[in-house]
Amino acid sequence: MTPYDFDLFVIGAGSGGVRAARMAAGLGVRVAVAENRYLGGTCVNVGCVPKKLLVYAAHFQEDFKAAKGFGWSVGNPQFAWSSLLANKNKEITRLQGIYHNLLVNAGVTVIDGQASLADAHTVRVGDQHYRCKRILVATGGWPSIPDFPGNEHVVSSNDMFALEQLPERILIVGGGYIAVEFAGIMHGLGVDTTVCYRGDKLLRGFDEDLRTFVAEEMHKKGIHILFNTQIKAVEKTAGGFVALTEQGRRLEAGLVLYATGRTANTAGLGLEALGVELGESGAIKVNAGYQTNIPSIYALGDVTDRFNLTPVATAEAVAWVNGIYAGQFTPVDYDHIPTAVFSQPNVGTVGLTETEARNRYADIDVYKSVFTPMKHTLSGLDEKTLMKMIVRRSTDRVLGIHMVGADAGEIIQGMAVAIRAGATKTVFDSTIGIHPTAAEEFVTMRKPLP
Repeated sequence: MTPYDFDLFVIGAGSGGVRAARMAAGLGVRVAVAENRYLGGTCVNVGCVPKKLLVYAAHFQEDFKAAKGFGWSVGNPQFAWSSLLANKNKEITRLQGIYHNLLVNAGVTVIDGQASLADAHTVRVGDQHYRCKRILVATGGWPSIPDFPGNEHVVSSNDMFALEQLPERILIVGGGYIAVEFAGIMHGLGVDTTVCYRGDKLLRGFDEDLRTFVAEEMHKKGIHILFNTQIKAVEKTAGGFVALTEQGRRLEAGLVLYATGRTANTAGLGLEALGVELGESGAIKVNAGYQTNIPSIYALGDVTDRFNLTPVATAEAVAWVNGIYAGQFTPVDYDHIPTAVFSQPNVGTVGLTETEARNRYADIDVYKSVFTPMKHTLSGLDEKTLMKMIVRRSTDRVLGIHMVGADAGEIIQGMAVAIRAGATKTVFDSTIGIHPTAAEEFVTMRKPLP
């Protein structure tokens, strides 16, 4: 008789946890998964999915404006936040049900409640204790709001998906992808939007040309951006809130959103008491096989705070299950991870930035194109597209591709396949473009920048 209740106990039913649980169960492993909030984790409930739905909603304002140039008269469009919220909630509920059915149908035991580690092989949920051969922590991340006077008055990105009503004016603090995306959403839905960032450029870590270009396009659309500005306090007023900056400015708003980063969601898991090694930010430290310093405990996804993207968490789950239960560990390729920012216009990127490429190699060619998309020759909207390609001259290999423009995420997905396959500039040049599309620009770039 086995001494364990389960072969594998997964803590967290987000993208990584669900994928690992389902795959392992499919291989005959006795699996349980515990979740104390909502099935599907951040992505399904307060991240990728609802955010993309809001992005779609926000873009209609520009579509209505553009329609006139194409002969359409759409009258005076009206927007109802309550209707969008209700429809969004209905879709999220549907997805939660799908996740539940996927787990149950795979033979996974789903446990509702906060799990914590009693010892290296025991998980506690409420009054119940479960003995487990292996434990996988996949609890994701959580919005981080710094400590400052008045921080109780601000909201996080999680709260944005359940607002009772939209404010007339919003102040978004932060310069990363969450701040940029919500700036586009709020502005598109008719909210007077200001972004306040302590740095001098948005989207730290992205290509420098892209960072500058995104800010310029956001500014043209009417989004206010305050660089090199630090908030020291937020005060509640009769009409809303006032944010006080280190520079002495008073920024009034009906809502203050802090999008200043996320931290690993490890609080309350009992990791420190058990001796699991954590980083300074609380993230779980793991080796190449996603194993902690305690052999029976593993972690993957955002809780390890390495590459905090949903597809990375699911890829790590696949690699881990295959390695542990199928004997064929194939490591995740972290060098060619494509990503998108669903700003307006969109951002898509894969591979090295120009700075990274020049730091690594001495022989770099850069190809860049800025143009007016075909749609906007009639739309009347002043929106440009940026496309950029980084090539190593000695090998002709394409090292990075970056784009700002409509459907950038959709386009860069295909480019990521090419880069991972080792495509050269010659391969791109010899590929026939699809005309007329923006994407064909990537196969017609002939002259590098001087």
